[in-house]
Amino acid sequence: MDHLSAPNHLAEDDLTTWAALATVLEWLPPALDAPLVRDFDLTHFEYGILFALAEAPDHALRMSVLASYANSSLSRLSRAISRIEGRGWVQRTRDPLDGRSTLATLTETGLEMLEKATPVQAQTVTELVLEPLTNAQRRQLREISLRIQRAIREQEGWQPPRPLLSDND
Repeated sequence: MDHLSAPNHLAEDDLTTWAALATVLEWLPPALDAPLVRDFDLTHFEYGILFALAEAPDHALRMSVLASYANSSLSRLSRAISRIEGRGWVQRTRDPLDGRSTLATLTETGLEMLEKATPVQAQTVTELVLEPLTNAQRRQLREISLRIQRAIREQEGWQPPRPLLSDND
């Protein structure tokens, strides 16, 4: 036969569900970036680096651990670290426990930037993700997101250091 067989397609409801999620996956990152870039010349990815370092013991993490948290290649992470290191927000040093590893450490200036940027980030997340949902939908979104995470990989994703929403919301 000279013709190609038609690919398997998603059914109507499944296609509509996937299209909605795929659109969110495409639209959300630049929407999260916009206020941070406008106000602080900081991307959402870079904000996440500062946040992860702020929550880490001694405000320091190995680059490999940070890359894992960010689901990032070491090269992408290194470029982002170079950018924020140039602004004095992060410092790279050799890990004293393993000279082959590099530590990224949040500086005092980086912590100050994080403290300034956090209300903007929280407002953006609230406006774009949380406010449009009822409390029940927020819980459903959390459960749906966790199920999708587990389907992608067994390793747990980033967990907040303290509960963001209680089950009583």
